[in-house]
Amino acid sequence: MAHFVAVLTADHPAPAALGPDDVQPVHREWLDRFITGLVTAIPLAGLIYALITWHPQWHDLVVFTVAYLLTGLGVTVGFHRLLTHRAFKTGRVVKATLTILGSAAIEGPVTAWVADHRKHHHFSDQVGDPHSPHAEHAHGVLGALQGLFHAHVGWLFIHTHRGAKDRYARDLRNDPMMMWLDRLFILWALGGLAACFFAGWALGGSVAAGWSAFLWGGAIRMVVVHHVTYSINSVCHFFGRREYRTTDESRNVWWLAPFTFGESWHNTHHAFPTSARHGLGRLQLDISAWVIRGLEKAGLAWDVVRISPDRMAAKALA
Repeated sequence: MAHFVAVLTADHPAPAALGPDDVQPVHREWLDRFITGLVTAIPLAGLIYALITWHPQWHDLVVFTVAYLLTGLGVTVGFHRLLTHRAFKTGRVVKATLTILGSAAIEGPVTAWVADHRKHHHFSDQVGDPHSPHAEHAHGVLGALQGLFHAHVGWLFIHTHRGAKDRYARDLRNDPMMMWLDRLFILWALGGLAACFFAGWALGGSVAAGWSAFLWGGAIRMVVVHHVTYSINSVCHFFGRREYRTTDESRNVWWLAPFTFGESWHNTHHAFPTSARHGLGRLQLDISAWVIRGLEKAGLAWDVVRISPDRMAAKALA
């Protein structure tokens, strides 16, 4: 438990030796890889089909936008800032809603997502980081390309450094509601896709409109949400600007901020992991922080973690 508390509360936890209880065992690795391959390939096929045919209707774009916003914020506000880092507190209804929305993004069950991300922070860009583009990769152009591919999508098919749930997500595993939501991951994933179909049917007035909305709000939305999330692991640990002192290669990438809802202020996040706001600069767009602020004003969020100017100045790079 002490390890878990360190991940949540330290501005930058000290490097630790990788032990066998840090890694989540996988009993049927071939099945996990097969399912991961399907979740990766099928939406890409849908995107290719859409680019070839390219005739989205207005209701397709509406369903895509709403689905992207809801599932993306479910990941950024729910999975990441609330459940992984405890950047704010909220009631069980809001917590459950954000968890269901994050699950509908189909990036894996909540306990696995949280465990991997906490382990990433504890071993950031060191051996043990599930998706570092630097650790255990060769130097030079080829090594850089291999590292970027691994950090972006390759790590999903490898299980040697996945975060152990009992070690990195013990609080969630001790919460009956969170475990119930975790076990029903498939329901939330398929339910999100079904909602896109029925929304398209209702807006477009036909089954064909439903299938078209399913394509745009389901498959294509999955591609965009997934690869925007993956870009935090790859792009934001390789390119961009370092504004704060950290012991890893995290970077701030301004042009990704609108698509990631503020998650691409990644160097800032690694400097202050528990901060509810990642874009600490005046002009740094952070939509997820706006949502948290809105919840706070509505009385649905409290104990929101904010970083004082003195702490920011102490870690700022010249």
